[in-house]
Amino acid sequence: MKNLLLLFFFCLSFHNVAFSQGKITKAEESLKKKTKETKSDNSSSNKYESINHSYNNVFVDVFGGLLVQLFAYTAYGIAFESPFETRYQGHHAFLTKHPYATSNSGNYSYAWNENSEIFVASISNRFIFETNQLYGNHLNVDLRFLKRFELEMDYLQLWEKNTNFRNNTLGIYTALVKYNRVRTERFNASWGLGTTYVDGNVNAFGFTYALGAELFFAHPLSLESNFNQSIIRRTTVNKFNILLNFYRNQYKFIGGYEHLRIGSANLSNVSIGVGVSL
Repeated sequence: MKNLLLLFFFCLSFHNVAFSQGKITKAEESLKKKTKETKSDNSSSNKYESINHSYNNVFVDVFGGLLVQLFAYTAYGIAFESPFETRYQGHHAFLTKHPYATSNSGNYSYAWNENSEIFVASISNRFIFETNQLYGNHLNVDLRFLKRFELEMDYLQLWEKNTNFRNNTLGIYTALVKYNRVRTERFNASWGLGTTYVDGNVNAFGFTYALGAELFFAHPLSLESNFNQSIIRRTTVNKFNILLNFYRNQYKFIGGYEHLRIGSANLSNVSIGVGVSL
């Protein structure tokens, strides 16, 4: 009996050990298998990501480069000159000493002659007024060179008389580098970048961009328009004018309209003045 009991417990112990070892082994094998599956999945995922990354790189290299080149090509063509324009006369247009120096040419002529220049300087001064209490003076110096480029310096001084308060003054100084994008004998248009300084109680600089055009529609007249916008301390200073110019030799007589927006203030002014080309 005693031997039977010993045999029973031995078999039970062997069964428990074998069962226990089976679970551990199963667990270990399952872990190994999971690890292999994970590695396999990771390997597949890595392969997919590698393939996808390679595809994206090819797309970026091929199409991204084309898009960048297309944008740069288009932006350059719009801002400066497109390739097909090089075949037209405006590509080689020359500066004139002054508008209507010969025939009906404005600031540019297609042929070099005795009235052509490589550098032209002009000065103009316009008096502007909204009322007899609010008026100003606009002094402008313009330097044209290398056929297409232009340096413009502008000084606007405003005065306001107040009956019950002290008189106010404000000065606005602008410097621009401009590029004459369109250059024909009857019409020219430009854009420019620069800076503006507002004195008085503001005492701040700001970024400025500008657009301008002049149409020489009939000898000795032209229609001119300019727009400047300056970003000053999260607000803007806008200057817009439309002017009728009358040319007489190197002189011009100016009349027109000028609108100013300085922060929240709007000023509508009559503008009259004179100019000279040097």
